[in-house]
Amino acid sequence: MPTTNSPLEYLTTTKIGEKGQLTVPKQFREELGLGAGSPFAVLRIGDGLLLLPEQLRFERLCEKIRTTLMAAGATPDSVLETLPAARQRVFDRLYGAQPSKPVTARRRPAGARAKATVLKKRG
Repeated sequence: MPTTNSPLEYLTTTKIGEKGQLTVPKQFREELGLGAGSPFAVLRIGDGLLLLPEQLRFERLCEKIRTTLMAAGATPDSVLETLPAARQRVFDRLYGAQPSKPVTARRRPAGARAKATVLKKRG
C-alpha cells in the first residue's frame, strides 16, 4: 500500500450522496489499493472525520502486537505453547468450568466411525 512522504496532504473535496455515500477519487483508490466494498474505520476527531482503510489499521495493529511481543522476549513457539491453556480459560469462562482435559483433536479412523454408526443404527 504506497504512501506519500508527507504525513498530511490535502487531497480533494467530495460530497455525500443521497444514500450517505462518499466518493473517493480514483487516483487515491488506486494509490491505496482500495476497491469497491473496501472497509474503512471512521474516526471522529472534533468536528472532523478521519477515514482509515481497515487494511492499514490491521497492519498497524499487527506491527504493534509484534513489537510488543518481541520486546517481552516472546517467540512464535512460546506464543503457540500458550494456546491450549488460553482456549481452556475461554471455554471455562463461556461455558462454565469443566474438568480439565487436554485440548487435542481426537478423531476415530474412518473405518471405526463407520462401524460405530452401524452399531448405533442396530442398537
